[in-house]
Amino acid sequence: MSQLDQAPLGKISENPSQYSPSLLFPISRDKNRAALGIKGSLPFFGVDIWNAYELSWLNKKGKPQIAIATFVVPANSPNIIESKSWKLYLNSLNNHRIDSEIALQQLLSTDLSAAAGAPVNVQLHNLEKISREGMQELSGKLLDRLDLDIDPHQQPDATLLRTDLSLGIAEESFVTHLLRSNCPVTGQPDWASVQINYVGPTIDEEFLLRYLIAFREHHEFHEHCVEKIYMDIKEKCRPSKLSVYARYTRRGGIDINPFRADYNAEWPENIRHSRQ
Repeated sequence: MSQLDQAPLGKISENPSQYSPSLLFPISRDKNRAALGIKGSLPFFGVDIWNAYELSWLNKKGKPQIAIATFVVPANSPNIIESKSWKLYLNSLNNHRIDSEIALQQLLSTDLSAAAGAPVNVQLHNLEKISREGMQELSGKLLDRLDLDIDPHQQPDATLLRTDLSLGIAEESFVTHLLRSNCPVTGQPDWASVQINYVGPTIDEEFLLRYLIAFREHHEFHEHCVEKIYMDIKEKCRPSKLSVYARYTRRGGIDINPFRADYNAEWPENIRHSRQ
């Protein structure tokens, strides 16, 4: 597996002039998962939902075509794909002639599946379809309403989380729009809204919000942040059911939305909210 310092992220890159699947840069999930204590079988299932808003190619006559694409990468794939390399790969299609949308869909699936090491589902949407779907917000109890004193330099740690066993078992959904993490290569901020579905000992909302805000100085990829949130809540709070879903704002025309769950939860809706 290539080293992260060899990725195009954080480096000046030429706009690719021809189709090149070799631009895709896979990164193993193993190192981050080992740091979270994940070995062998995964303690969750899920997907990473990517939406690309700058997809263009040429039809047989050379006329430019556009679409919005959704890519669904299974959480059990051995690799994530570095996002800038993904953008460069998509840009390499700009002057590439493709017979049909079906042919494009097959090409994208083949190339991305090879890089991820598992089947990647590809969906193409026209602009009219997306506009009809509109926007909606994540449902749940908004943690941002809480008025807290915050240490801006606090690091995210499971010890920040609290439950109150005397209050019994709770079934709740929590939402915050205050998650900010940072790219591990460039240090640039990544912003997200998070939805947590939880069944277990009643969780202290103030401490949960403190924990999530503590990612402000944490440097990790989107997928890894969501897995850390999932593992820390699972370890400290011992819920019987847990899912974590993050909707990140887009960078470079792409947004990444990881979802992890330990029960037969419905797949999350891939509908844009006001910050996307």
